Amino acid sequence: MNPTDLAFTPALEQAQLIRRKQISPLELVELYLERIQRLDPQLGSYFHVAAESALADARCKTEQLAATSEPASLPPFFGVPIAIKDLNPVASLPCSYGVAALRDQIASHDDASAMRLKHAGFVILGKTATSQVGALPYTEPEGFPPARNPWNLDYTPGGSSGGAAAAVAAGLCPVAQGSDGGGSIRGPASCCGIVGLKPSRGRISNAPVGDFQSGIVTSGPLTRTVADAAALLDVLNGYVTGDPYWLPEPDISFLEATCQNPGKLRIAFAINISPIGDAAPVCQQAVLDTVKLLENMGHLIEPTCLDFTALIEPFKVVWQAGVGASGIPAPLLEKFTRWLLETTGSAGDYLRAVYKMQAIAREIVAFFDNFDVLVLPVYMHPTIRVGEWASLSPEEIMSKIINWIAPSPPFNASGQPSIALPGGIDSNGLPVGIQLVGKPAAEATLLSLAAQIEAAKPWSGKRPAFAI
Repeated sequence: MNPTDLAFTPALEQAQLIRRKQISPLELVELYLERIQRLDPQLGSYFHVAAESALADARCKTEQLAATSEPASLPPFFGVPIAIKDLNPVASLPCSYGVAALRDQIASHDDASAMRLKHAGFVILGKTATSQVGALPYTEPEGFPPARNPWNLDYTPGGSSGGAAAAVAAGLCPVAQGSDGGGSIRGPASCCGIVGLKPSRGRISNAPVGDFQSGIVTSGPLTRTVADAAALLDVLNGYVTGDPYWLPEPDISFLEATCQNPGKLRIAFAINISPIGDAAPVCQQAVLDTVKLLENMGHLIEPTCLDFTALIEPFKVVWQAGVGASGIPAPLLEKFTRWLLETTGSAGDYLRAVYKMQAIAREIVAFFDNFDVLVLPVYMHPTIRVGEWASLSPEEIMSKIINWIAPSPPFNASGQPSIALPGGIDSNGLPVGIQLVGKPAAEATLLSLAAQIEAAKPWSGKRPAFAI
């Protein structure tokens, strides 16, 4: 296998190659570090490349692999590289939260996601770029190079997990961890033509943090295949003592769910979101093509109208409070995030917004009494150019964000699982995604359906010219 093909090989297959001793962890890590060194200066997908620690870990694992007579006993992703978003602490690595003044701040501990990824055998390549404190759907924090879309470097890969999505799409890591508080996994996945899964509330622990922003934020995988996303969810899944939210363990593994037929599902779809209006034609077409495919598979399809008008204001209040919750002083923040901090309301304002958001979330979940899955655009229009909104006022940027990401935040409010899948290509050669939304705790259904779509309409073989 040539180096480029190996770089784009799914993580599950890489794990098997390692177990069969056809490739070593050290060879894989060296491959990705070479690609990062060569391509990332243009892409800006990493804030920090942990070359020294990654090589040391890979050498140790390579020696362990050579010494073992039972490779099947090794952790599931033994020796496979991964990248972690720079909002999530990893012991002994920098954690800047997208704030340039904190770029040399070293984390003292692993959060739950980093800990579980290490236990699964992954080798951590580094920390991926994020918008400042995860507040923006593009990744251009002051003091860092902007993250760019590998399909067209003039455009953003989205945000706030923009660096993670760009790195996966460009073959600078096989899979990556991201986080999603309003579309921050699904949006970058859509912009970069990969798979992005936002799990159900309580599926993945935020330990040692507890209730962050009333449960709207969760970690999740960014991958090139549905199977990799499912396997990564198996790794990340699980309760940690003291978590404020938790779910029962699934009946079968999420990876096993991708091999099962989902059965005949009742599926709703929408291409109009009130009060925003119609999605852009290319985003509409991606949804319509998907539901046509699902109808041909035998699923029951029904159009619907969605109105999230009442959710916008309370969700904005809850989301905005995350800047203040970070504890980062105003002088260290850029213009937009400083404005968010300075215009944040009182604790009473926050709690009233939470009450209203939760009441509306009940209505969103109730919609699924009659449907198994909802198909929507991820965003209302394709991705924007790098710097396109840089000269706008904070108020104008906020309005632009709300109009762009409208289909995604409702399911952070409701805590439901949602997966973004590649859906089409726009006139600039940029991917456009669709999202499948499921009932609470129904990731298995979503992954089974997503795998069915992937089998009928494969996308993992598509690679941006920049990366090959």
